[in-house]
Amino acid sequence: MTTLQNDRSTIATTGGASRIPPAVFALAAGVVAVGTSEFLVAGLLPQIASDTAVSIPQAGALISAFAIGMVLGAPIMAVATLRLPRKATLFAMLGVFVAAHALSLVVTSFTMLVILRVIAAAATGGYWAVAAVTAVKASPVEVRARALAMLVGGLTIANVAGVPLGTLLGQHLGWRSAFLAVGLLALAAAVALALWVPRASTAEASEPIPEVRSELVAFRRGRLWLALGATAAFQLAVMAIFSYISPILTELTGVRESVVPVFLALFGVGSLGGVWLGGRLADRYPWRTLLGALSGLAVVLVATFLVVRSTPLMYVAVFAFGVTAFTAAAPLNARVFSLAGSAPTLASSVNVSAFNVGNTLGPALGGWAIGAGLGFRIPIVIGVVSVAVSAALTLRGRALDSVDARAVHGPDLISPNDAYAYPAAPSESKECVEATC
Repeated sequence: MTTLQNDRSTIATTGGASRIPPAVFALAAGVVAVGTSEFLVAGLLPQIASDTAVSIPQAGALISAFAIGMVLGAPIMAVATLRLPRKATLFAMLGVFVAAHALSLVVTSFTMLVILRVIAAAATGGYWAVAAVTAVKASPVEVRARALAMLVGGLTIANVAGVPLGTLLGQHLGWRSAFLAVGLLALAAAVALALWVPRASTAEASEPIPEVRSELVAFRRGRLWLALGATAAFQLAVMAIFSYISPILTELTGVRESVVPVFLALFGVGSLGGVWLGGRLADRYPWRTLLGALSGLAVVLVATFLVVRSTPLMYVAVFAFGVTAFTAAAPLNARVFSLAGSAPTLASSVNVSAFNVGNTLGPALGGWAIGAGLGFRIPIVIGVVSVAVSAALTLRGRALDSVDARAVHGPDLISPNDAYAYPAAPSESKECVEATC
């Protein structure tokens, strides 16, 4: 009987003795800044459109530009900064981000504003990718999923607090004041990085200089593509519904527009709870946490479809939506890192792109379906189908884990606490095929 044990998959039994290092909190502060910028424009479209002499639909191109910048920019920036120390890369990304927002204060051309949003998005994607790697490397193995959840928690805070406050500021003092505030928040995050993120550790300094070729090796594993596909499908489900939560509530549930923020606040509280729950559970039971969260999300969405006409039940449904969706985030991120091996930076950046593919396709599919006359319930249906796709890809990845691990370690392998199995080199496995291992 063999038990799979290594420094990445062994689950600690210290009863929570290890703590998340201060560096992760500093990294999360940066996520609050870049995350606020990512979603802030949606609340300021009328002001931006008026100031730049374009229509509101034309101003919406700023949102699309940011999404495209994230999808393409994350891997490009990861490759461009691969040989830099991680702390230097984080400062560089925040520097580009702050510069793009500073220039946005003075440009008058809408085209230039779009270009600056793409630049800011590329820096955001690069920051996300390197911050995730830094958080994992800085944290003890038994709290790594919790550290990744802390970064997602920064994005949740951005949506719950940063975006509403930035929108309020922009509505009263002009949209440029909101951009200024985001830039200052990023500068504050840079100070936190300087204070709490250590310089290159002995372990990092001893690592071989990263090569693009070695980073690309991970993408020869079919399981990594399955994980990225599961991430994109999951995020598509979340954004297909969340993007249209306001009309769903006003048109179907029948609540007043003034009550919608209450539902959004409930979603935010649920999201924070999900981040905490997913991070705590994913370190010990990654597969069960991921599959349980996806199953729970599917149940919640089906229930939402059925109770959408009931205001009291929709309060419960929206809260549960936030909990289940964000519980899945930590194990989804951890899964990609488990497959990236010793070359995590590019894999992490493509994971950022996968999330943003979902961010882009979810609202687009939901809007297309509504525009086709299928009603405001259809985004919920899209969400259920997308969650099912994510779960199917996840189950396929788990099956391949089992084949590879048993081939390497023997038929009596017991994986402790349902841990992710980490891919061996093809030469180690009799059954691991390069296209699927």
